[in-house]
Amino acid sequence: MRLLLLFLHLCITAQAQNSLPNVSSGKLIRIANFQSKYVTQRNIDIWFPNEYDGKKKFSVLYMHDGQALFDSTTTWNHQAWEVDDVAEKLISDGRLKNFIVVGIWNGGVTRHTDYFPQKPFEQLTQTEKDSVNSQLQTAGRTKEIFKPQSDNYLKFIVNELKPYVDKEYSVYKNQENTFIAGSSMGGLISLYAICEYPEIFGGAACFSTHWVGTFKLENNPIPKSFESYLQKNLPSSENHKIYFDCGDQALDALYPTIQKRVDEIMANKGFSEKNWLTKYFPGEDHSERAWNKRLYIPLLFLLNQY
Repeated sequence: MRLLLLFLHLCITAQAQNSLPNVSSGKLIRIANFQSKYVTQRNIDIWFPNEYDGKKKFSVLYMHDGQALFDSTTTWNHQAWEVDDVAEKLISDGRLKNFIVVGIWNGGVTRHTDYFPQKPFEQLTQTEKDSVNSQLQTAGRTKEIFKPQSDNYLKFIVNELKPYVDKEYSVYKNQENTFIAGSSMGGLISLYAICEYPEIFGGAACFSTHWVGTFKLENNPIPKSFESYLQKNLPSSENHKIYFDCGDQALDALYPTIQKRVDEIMANKGFSEKNWLTKYFPGEDHSERAWNKRLYIPLLFLLNQY
């Protein structure tokens, strides 16, 4: 079943390559097949709110899984974050900084290798790596020996995509106005990004963070490795904000216990309600529909106007 869903997802994604998402507010442009020396080429969809006029500078929110952000008619499961609706309302109400959204399409078959935090994986023993590889092959996430490429994916964002956005659009370049967000594996890579590049990203929003890495808790060394990495690599709480959340249905049922351990690490590292927020949503599942309903919370937390 997972293989069938993956095949369906890839087929519909391919069909959507030529379809520019419809947005109900603001303006969306596409940079088709953005070239990179670090990752496979992919589309970049950039959303500008109605307030963008090219004169004032705007903050930037980078979001993963860009093909699922704006228009449910172009997604494999007919769901989308509807980021434009949520963001425009908050901006027009004067509750958020002005910002644009840079939607980075995932690479389809490379999604898991692009988004899986590389350094925590490399700390596993060979036996543990073999176990992870077996689990991911069984789940249809890889056909070859699993080897994360997330360090290259982050180099693509930091060294290629961000300089392009900074040059072409009227945006702030500094850490205080640069944010990153995603869900599931996209939540993991968002957290990894702010840990690896704390001088670039001032805030990260991690929805339904896929702490398990594979698809089961039993005999899974990944969560502990992630926790160990965070103990050593969390950015300073003085000038960074981090948001987590999860439900308890579908894949999200795997997360609450691990998230509570991560919460303890955050508190021990000096994060408080001023710069860290974890939200639990009983009854919510692992879907764009669920993330849409609570998107306003991290936007207000990270990009609050006041």
